[in-house]
Amino acid sequence: MRHIALICLAMLLTCMNAGLADAQSLGSTYTSTAPKDCRQVGRPSELDGSTTRVCKGRDGLVVLIAEDDLREIVSVGRNRKEAAEEPAAKVWFAPFNSSETTVEWRTAATKPFAMIQRWHIADGTDPDKQGRPSTKAMLVVTRLPPGPVCHVAYVDAIANSNSNELARKAADEFARSFACGKDEVKIIGSRGRAVELATVR
Repeated sequence: MRHIALICLAMLLTCMNAGLADAQSLGSTYTSTAPKDCRQVGRPSELDGSTTRVCKGRDGLVVLIAEDDLREIVSVGRNRKEAAEEPAAKVWFAPFNSSETTVEWRTAATKPFAMIQRWHIADGTDPDKQGRPSTKAMLVVTRLPPGPVCHVAYVDAIANSNSNELARKAADEFARSFACGKDEVKIIGSRGRAVELATVR
């Protein structure tokens, strides 16, 4: 009986250690999508100033950023063509918007499975001193290959003082099992003006 109890205890400890090791293997690395760190694709359009650039990511992935009419899309793929065909490349927020130039890659044992990026969404109902729309910050969590690339979660950066932690938790818990096209994008934490603006259709 004692022998069986020892075997059960050993198995329990093994499972606990495996879970701990998995949790400890999760982490973050960072890359830049600043124009100076990316490759411009073609010339900016003389008609509307639209631009496209491709930036080096992690683990052989590239980040595609296309800007048109003061709105951006951000997608990921093994190359520009693949990134342009992903669901993330079809998501346009209705208000004017832009993404910040730092990408946080959530990794498991150094392999990226999600990315987190801060966006600024223009609020036309809240002009600044110059009469231009002020912007509201939001974190976007995006799932990565294998499988489709799409938005998984939005975290309002103003309504949630711990927005970075919430975004990482959402990436770790939902990104790998998220079914693009079937699951709805999750709103994490308190809803704020940025999320409200981003989800207007």
